[in-house]
Order: sequence, then structure tokens, then C-alpha cells
Amino acid sequence: MRLRIFTEPQQGADYDTLLRVAKSTEELGFDAFYRSDHYLAMGDSDGLPGPTDAWITLAGIARETSRIRLGTLMTAGTFRLPGPLAIQVAQVDAMSGGRVDFGLGSGWYEEEHTAYGIPFPKEKFGRLEEQLAIITGLWETPVGEKFSYDGDHYRLQDSPALPKPHQEHIPVLVGGMGARRTPRLAARYADEFNVPFASLEDSKRQFDRVRLAAEEHGRAATDLVYSNALVVCVGKDDAEVARRAAAIGRDVTELKENGLAGTPGEVVDRIGQFGALGSTRIYLQMLDLSDLDHLALIADRVAPQLT
Repeated sequence: MRLRIFTEPQQGADYDTLLRVAKSTEELGFDAFYRSDHYLAMGDSDGLPGPTDAWITLAGIARETSRIRLGTLMTAGTFRLPGPLAIQVAQVDAMSGGRVDFGLGSGWYEEEHTAYGIPFPKEKFGRLEEQLAIITGLWETPVGEKFSYDGDHYRLQDSPALPKPHQEHIPVLVGGMGARRTPRLAARYADEFNVPFASLEDSKRQFDRVRLAAEEHGRAATDLVYSNALVVCVGKDDAEVARRAAAIGRDVTELKENGLAGTPGEVVDRIGQFGALGSTRIYLQMLDLSDLDHLALIADRVAPQLT
């Protein structure tokens, strides 16, 4: 089981804060640093000092780290045109020496689009499918050849399909809980399928859908990596768990039911339950980015117990 750190900087974090978390992620032995792709805070947070852009952030972190994987859960397809996005991600991959993973979603938070003048199309899933076809097509086109695409939402004509990523193949992540179209999209394009913030029962149901879709598409179900994203709140004892839960405005009982919360032993057992479903990566949603001791505790007391 691989543990990856997942941050939500739209809730209130500047670049320097994210860099500190990313460096700690690397120093403590975690597998990857990920971030969300949002421009507006959610809930009661004021979001100060304001949003940071996902790919600009990852470009900076790429130059300040050397080992950890870097990526998004998920890049919002509504924020960027697929051609420029392919260029941006390929460039960050080169800047990192080939450590980028690419998660792409349709975009869903209408208020942030309204707040920053971003069009919010009614038909998002069809656009997402075309975006995945275009971005992977641009990356896969051999140097010296041209790429064209004629879809319902996007048209590209004789693109030189440059630059190329540093990696021969950037891993693509697809995720979500859609019952039909999402599994089919994952079967066609994804190297990894992620279930966000779901129960064991819902995770199993969705993993099974994706496995079936992969086989129907002519792939082995085991070709894909299966993963979960879950909020994390670990403490050496119950008092520390309660303190960390209070710091993020959550109830301990609710966190234990819907995420990974409790003492190290409790969290190891809970992760094992997701592992039994076939999940091999857990994205730990860290909501208090000032609490680097939390990261250290997980690295010291949780990670060594996972195989």
C-alpha cells in the first residue's frame, strides 16, 4: 500500500505552505504530493490568502523536490483548453524529471466558475472524453508527425504535438462514482482509477464496475491501479485525535465513519479494509497544512505497518 499526501489549498494556503508540505512529504518517505484544482474555498473557510493555480504550483514544487510523484485530484477540465493543458503538463513533467501523474475530471463547482468568469458548460462529460483523447493523442504522436482531431467540442488541425513529456507515458488518473460512463472512460484511458471519499461498500461497487468495463474494453482488470482518497486524522491517543479533528472542524465519530481517523493501529486496520478491495494507493486528504507533526506521525507509526 502506497500513501500519498493530498492537499486542498483552496481552503487557505499559499505556495510557501504547499512547498513546506511537499518537502516534508518527500523527506518523510511518502509516495507523492497531490493537490486539488479549485479557485474558490468551500464551506466556512475564507480561503485566505486566496487561490493558487494547480499546475503553476506543481511546476515550482517540481524544481524543489527530487523523488516524489506530483499530480492533481483532479485537474478541472472546465478550466483549460486541452491543447494548452497538454503543453503545461508535459512541461511540468520535464521540469520534474518525469514525476508527473495526470488526473483529469470534468469540473463540477459552478460557483468558482462564476466567481472567476470561467464558462461552465452544461455538457461536461462529453468534453472530458474529448479532452482525454486529445491530450493523450498529442503526447503519443511521434515526433515529426502531426495530430488532428475533429470532435463535437474541440478541433485541432495539423498540430506538431509538442512538447513531449519526459516520461514515455504519463500515468493518467480517472475517478468518480458514475455508474456507466465513468467506468467506460477509465477502461479506455486510465492507468489508475480513484474513488473519492466513499465507503467500503461504494468503493467495492465502483471498483467492480471498472474491472468489468476494462475487460469489456479488452484490457485485464489488473492493468489498472485502484485507489482511494480519504480524509485523515491520526493521533497518538484519543485526545490527540480529538484535537486534530477540532482543528479541521470535524467530528471524530464522523471522521472514523467516512475517513481514516483514530490511533495509528485503528487507521492501519481501516486502510487494510480498503486494501482488501484491491486498493493499492491511499490519498490522505490533509486539511490542516500547518500540522507537519501529523505527517511525521503517519510516516512513523502508520506507514511502516503497511505492506
